[in-house]
Amino acid sequence: MKSDTQKPGNNKGSAAATKIHPSVVKDLSLAPSGELKIAWAWRNMPLLRAIKEEFEKTRPFEGMKVTLSVHMEAKTACLCRTLAAGGAEMYATGCNPLSTQDDVAAALAAGGMSVYAVHAVSSEEYERHLTMALESGPNIIVDDDGDLINIMHTKLQHLIPGVLGGCEETTTGIKRLYSMAADKSLKFPMVAVNDAQCKYLFDNRYGTGQSVWDGINRTTNLIVAGKCVVIAGYGWCGKGIAMRAKGFGANVIITEIDPVKALEAMMDGFEVKTMDEAAPLGDLFITATGCADVITEHHFSKLKNGAILCNAGHFNVEVDVAWLDKNTQGREHKPNIMGYKLSNGNTIFIIAEGRLVNLASGDGHPVEIMDMSFAIQALSAQFLATHYQTLEPGVIPVPVEIDMDVAWKKLAATGVDIDKLTDEQKKYLSSWEM
Repeated sequence: MKSDTQKPGNNKGSAAATKIHPSVVKDLSLAPSGELKIAWAWRNMPLLRAIKEEFEKTRPFEGMKVTLSVHMEAKTACLCRTLAAGGAEMYATGCNPLSTQDDVAAALAAGGMSVYAVHAVSSEEYERHLTMALESGPNIIVDDDGDLINIMHTKLQHLIPGVLGGCEETTTGIKRLYSMAADKSLKFPMVAVNDAQCKYLFDNRYGTGQSVWDGINRTTNLIVAGKCVVIAGYGWCGKGIAMRAKGFGANVIITEIDPVKALEAMMDGFEVKTMDEAAPLGDLFITATGCADVITEHHFSKLKNGAILCNAGHFNVEVDVAWLDKNTQGREHKPNIMGYKLSNGNTIFIIAEGRLVNLASGDGHPVEIMDMSFAIQALSAQFLATHYQTLEPGVIPVPVEIDMDVAWKKLAATGVDIDKLTDEQKKYLSSWEM
């Protein structure tokens, strides 16, 4: 159990350890455009609106600093303002250089929030922005991929005593956290937001399924019907991408390393092959594994002339773009599409530098989907703020009550009612004698 001396707003690091940096955004004059985007998202996020109203009354984050690293776009801005309405002193940054929308970042900064996010900065500058947001000395961390947690545990360890806990949004980030917890290097509790049913069943499947194709279609302007689409990974994200590809009329091939998921893909009606077998067949490749080196030099020479590759995993390591940049001649053929001429004479194309295609080439998940995911985030952060004294370092699940509360509220917001068990039915289900 945490010590009673560790109260919200009390950072045990030295007074000189924390530093509040002024906002770093591209251009504050872009704020009106960002406000329009935020207003559109806000009108379609009834769950977050209701939570904001509750937070304004209860102020669960009063006296606390919250550092957030999530894709800096309109829906994230709505989450930031919801947490701020609960009393949080917010420090916001992006979690991917190409997903930052400069006008949204400007809108938050113009409103007085501390923001560190600029579109398409270098990896070094991106990390500097993350570090600046953390140097405020947060009590709660809202992370998307684990970069904040990594920096806190490796470079800003003196600020760890002030951290009450955090929330992690992604599958990739959760994997990192479990690895840290296994070797006891995770120093505070982290809520596994990604593992909540109202997150992964909807965000990962329907959100990714739609937004990935939105990014691909708006960038390429090519037909999907009749093409061979190779999807690497058949987790919840891969399932959603494959479902939409099938709906577009594509011939879908799945590659997998998990025998159960491979069987599931097969019984869902898809071909299952190794990447070696799929490489010469595919017209469009989408990686969604969360792992590195899924499509590499070994596969490039096997690809068709004109094959298009993109990534739906968080980090740009699934397609080995670094090898292409170093060993081939590349040029931009269309905004956000780079063509690389291989030694065999074929040209292959990479969308959005191999970064997260739904955000680097689009606006991310649909608003209504993120209303659910960010409702889980906001309520999980509230859980940390009110229960931190009873929580131990490690990965903790989202309380079932929060998951079910979000589900019920989402149904109500969409005007849907469902049946409820009668007392006799409850008795029947709980008895072994009936």
